[in-house]
Amino acid sequence: MFSVGTIPGGTPQSPEPGAASASFPSLAPVSGRGEAEEEEDNEQEPAEIYLCALWTSGYLGIAYYDTSDSIIHFMPDAPDHESLKLLQRVLDEINPRSVVTSAKQDENMTRFLGKLASQEHREPKRPEIVFLPSVDFGLEISKQRLLAGNYSFIPDSMTTTEKILFLSSIIPFDCLLTVRALGGLLKFLGRRRIGVELEDYNVSVPILGFKKFVLTHLVSIDQDTYSVLQIFKSESHPSVYKVASGLKEGLSLFGILNRCHCKWGQKLLRLWFTRPTHDLGELNSRLDVIQFFLLPQNLDMAQMLHRLLGHIKNVPLILKRMKLSHTKVSDWQVLYKTVYSALGLRDACRSLPQSIQLFQDIAQEFSDDLHHIASLIGKVVDFEGSLAENRFTVLPNIDPEIDEKKRRLMGLPSFLTEVARKELENLDSRIPSCSVIYIPLIGFLLCIPRLPFMVEASDFEIEGLDFMFLSEEKLHYRSARTKELDALLGDLHCDIRDQETLLMYQLQCQVLARAAVLTRVLDLASRLDVLLALASAARDYGYSRPRYSPQLLGVRILNGRHPLMELCARTFVPNSAECGGDKGRIKVITGPNSSGKSIYLKQVGLITFMALVGSFVPAEEAEIGAVDAIFTRIHSCESISLGLSTFMIDLNQVAKAVNNATKQSLVLIDEFGKGTNTVDGLALLAAVLRHWLALGPMCPHIFVATNFLSLVQLQLLPQGPLVQYLTMETCEDGDDLVFFYQVSDLIRSGKPIKPVKELLKEKQMENCQTLVDKFLKLDLEDPNLDLDIFMSQEVLPAATGIL
Repeated sequence: MFSVGTIPGGTPQSPEPGAASASFPSLAPVSGRGEAEEEEDNEQEPAEIYLCALWTSGYLGIAYYDTSDSIIHFMPDAPDHESLKLLQRVLDEINPRSVVTSAKQDENMTRFLGKLASQEHREPKRPEIVFLPSVDFGLEISKQRLLAGNYSFIPDSMTTTEKILFLSSIIPFDCLLTVRALGGLLKFLGRRRIGVELEDYNVSVPILGFKKFVLTHLVSIDQDTYSVLQIFKSESHPSVYKVASGLKEGLSLFGILNRCHCKWGQKLLRLWFTRPTHDLGELNSRLDVIQFFLLPQNLDMAQMLHRLLGHIKNVPLILKRMKLSHTKVSDWQVLYKTVYSALGLRDACRSLPQSIQLFQDIAQEFSDDLHHIASLIGKVVDFEGSLAENRFTVLPNIDPEIDEKKRRLMGLPSFLTEVARKELENLDSRIPSCSVIYIPLIGFLLCIPRLPFMVEASDFEIEGLDFMFLSEEKLHYRSARTKELDALLGDLHCDIRDQETLLMYQLQCQVLARAAVLTRVLDLASRLDVLLALASAARDYGYSRPRYSPQLLGVRILNGRHPLMELCARTFVPNSAECGGDKGRIKVITGPNSSGKSIYLKQVGLITFMALVGSFVPAEEAEIGAVDAIFTRIHSCESISLGLSTFMIDLNQVAKAVNNATKQSLVLIDEFGKGTNTVDGLALLAAVLRHWLALGPMCPHIFVATNFLSLVQLQLLPQGPLVQYLTMETCEDGDDLVFFYQVSDLIRSGKPIKPVKELLKEKQMENCQTLVDKFLKLDLEDPNLDLDIFMSQEVLPAATGIL
């Protein structure tokens, strides 16, 4: 099942830089022309790339067709910011001739493509932007288009079910955006007839394979790995108000490392988790900051910076509201605190070593524009008045005209009281009181309480007054004096509001003109927030700095610990791991259930992952080589379902690793074939491992834990240095089996496996037994017994031997 993509005697294609290969065969040219002719054509016709991209709800799906090898490359759904920086990186790296997307797009994508199309001087040239109807990107129709394709690399002998299983082992059908992008790309290729323009219509565009595309320096992590290693774990929110929609992070690696104080720091940490890298410059720059804040003398500085970062808020949302003139009163307060906190970060970073790039960037790029923005907001906005009136108001001495109108408005109450007194003198003596009020947009009105005899509308008529309306048992009228007030004072409220709105608009323009520095503040502040969070976790959990060695094709871990399990267990036994070079690329780990096989595999994966994120790791020492991908298939006790379904899931997920893993990949396999027929599971496991062994030095680094002891006993794998057999140490204590949770490689040599020195020694056991016997023989009722002598002469010497 796993050798479908190869031809006996042939050599699988080696993966391109930045791509994980699906190992398809090299096929003969369709047209049957000679090799010399074909080489001449290749020299004359440069390769062209046609890219299909979709961006929805912060996630990007990408697929492209390369005419140089007739292969479709895809990138699983990946988070991308509204600025579409990831998409820009893809465009810069592959330089497509055409960019295909849906005609129904988010405004951010539309804006991005419009800007891309307007770059007249872009080198080597601007891509063609192609819009297809949104129906061409439907999920179901895209799946059908993928499964119904006529692919030359799939043997005709395959049944429909086998073809579906084979394609699902290569294409991530759980990545919905990627599937839709692939479907749209196939539609475009069929319509444009790339490479077969002059052929008959029964000749389809040649597709010789599918490959997973990974950007340069990024490490490929499949979704199964994130789940089984508990890198992320969402749980239902415990609040009864959020049961239906609310999710919270459960016990996960992200959960224990996420100590960020601002929302954008949390987003960046999640982004780093979804985009691990082996860019040594970037990784070491992150570790330098973490190591600096781990120094005891820098703890107070770290705490102060964290407090400032707590005031860095959602600046992009505020800027968006400003552009739409929908700014709220709270936005000005938030922006003011954000800018002043950013100035505090700048001043603090200027006192820190400028040899660390992040401190230098914050010190230099948090420019005086920030001070200008903060000064403007502080001098113009009346925060107290704005909150009281729930609208934007300005401080005194900003605009003399506004000040004069506010002064007149503030003097109105006493003035209107005098006007009301004079109005009452001219009213019917039965009217006990009246008042003059001001209503914006209506003007000044005389207000009289409704009397008992005022029943019908005709009773409201008063000579010399114009009745306006009845509200809350009060009659409102216009009088000659109120009309004079309207003419004299005008609509003061509206005038003041209009003038203050104009000032707000001018202030918004000043802020938006400096939006670039605010965006940079968010980028650098969130980076600092993440690294402070990682430093805090490293300090509390005792993590150490990993080293990176491009020459080491694998990992070396000394006394590594599972970062989650060690928080849950009262005691945790560290384990070392080493894979590199041409020896021991496949490590077969056996041992009884509950002996720690799965934990060992997971901690190797987690430590490697953490190092590729730029975090300190739970190990005494860790050296990470050029790992380009992590593939994981670890059995989950929460979803055991015996029978064919589990078998198919195992087969499918391991097939993804078989098709995509390179010599730099780390593959973790546990309980492969559990729940299926023993012979079938054993045969398939042996076949998979033999497939990788046949690659020789191109074999990935594989840790496989299994209960199939026959794999070792029957010697189903060829002898050689590529395979190393390990076991989990145990010993029998009467009828009980004692687990030491330590890995040993003694199983192949036939030597007895002894407990590790740190945990158990025969001499220690003898001393313990002797001391217990002494305690049992002790007669506490003996009046001549001196416990002090017993402790000093009997217990302490024995304890010394034990410890």
